[in-house]
Amino acid sequence: MAVPKKRTSSSRRNMRRSHHALKPVSVADCPNCGELKRPHHVCTACGHYDGREVVAQSPAA
Repeated sequence: MAVPKKRTSSSRRNMRRSHHALKPVSVADCPNCGELKRPHHVCTACGHYDGREVVAQSPAA
């Protein structure tokens, strides 16, 4: 069975984990309504994508 010969130092352990951080989510303005939306995703506020309505929104009650 494979067992480490030496203890891994905290510095080496933390250097290995340096790439595990979460990156911030990128957002862009919707050209139709101006709300923030994720790039290449349908706008959740107005349902538009690529200059046309792809999801019909229910009227606000």
